[in-house]
Amino acid sequence: MNGILNVLKPAGMTSFDVIGFMRRITGQKKIGHAGTLDPSAVGVLPLCIGNATRALEFMIDKDKVYRAELTLGVSTDTQDSSGIVLDSYSVEVNEDEIKKTVMSFVGTIEQLPPMYSAIKIGGKKLYELARQGQTIERESRTIQIYSIDVIRVWEDSAVFDSEGTAKEFAVKKALLDVHCSKGTYIRTLCNDIGDKLGCGGHMSFLVRTRAGQYNLDNALTMEEVIQLSETKALEGHLLPVEKIFEVFDSIKLSNKELFKYNNGVWLEVEKNKYKKTVYRVYDNNSFLGIGEVFEKENTLYLKSKKFFK
Repeated sequence: MNGILNVLKPAGMTSFDVIGFMRRITGQKKIGHAGTLDPSAVGVLPLCIGNATRALEFMIDKDKVYRAELTLGVSTDTQDSSGIVLDSYSVEVNEDEIKKTVMSFVGTIEQLPPMYSAIKIGGKKLYELARQGQTIERESRTIQIYSIDVIRVWEDSAVFDSEGTAKEFAVKKALLDVHCSKGTYIRTLCNDIGDKLGCGGHMSFLVRTRAGQYNLDNALTMEEVIQLSETKALEGHLLPVEKIFEVFDSIKLSNKELFKYNNGVWLEVEKNKYKKTVYRVYDNNSFLGIGEVFEKENTLYLKSKKFFK
């Protein structure tokens, strides 16, 4: 079984839980995902199965789109609603001030990864250190926020565990659609928006609506995956790995060229015919992988960049 399966991750499962589930369903050990989702988050989780795992490096870099709920007035240690309340504030800002502040985060920005994250420092994951009560120095990362749409803003109340007691807080909430680069922590974005407004904030729910070219419209639920597996129809829902590379033009090799290409020989190509650097490479109608066109000593060559056959 080889290909890409677009799965709808439910709340309560880690991304690795989904991989474990799929390994049991398919019997295939080689499975990877194209971008971690927090356990409380739901949404699109593209899975690469079999030889499609070789394409993960090309998928992880893709942009993402999220719908998030920002809750203002309460900040937590995890920057989401699962954490312990650190501070609570009276929310005095109005809707226009909230929208203006949210939009100030659009563009190229620096973001400090949260302590509750899977990033490793000194061989240990940050969330493991955070659970031990440790906070260590982290380096900020450059990310890109391509756009944020503020869907609506409203007043609400929220109940949190504060010092061991359930307590109700008056808050304001905003529903956001965020288009961003890889490596963006939406809960950190919510936290930072709250800090800039001076009233604190956290992410109260998150849905990933798109990861690269994969969206909610064609994502399969866990229940649908089970049903398709039981009826032996799951493999028919796998997308071919070449779909990832649809933006690239294709090259079709002759039998003579194929033998050389498969054995790592550079193929000389016409300068006027190939103007781009990356191409999909085919044997007749069979996808072989990605080839790279480059120039050396005034001659243009094609070599293999990644095999998928």
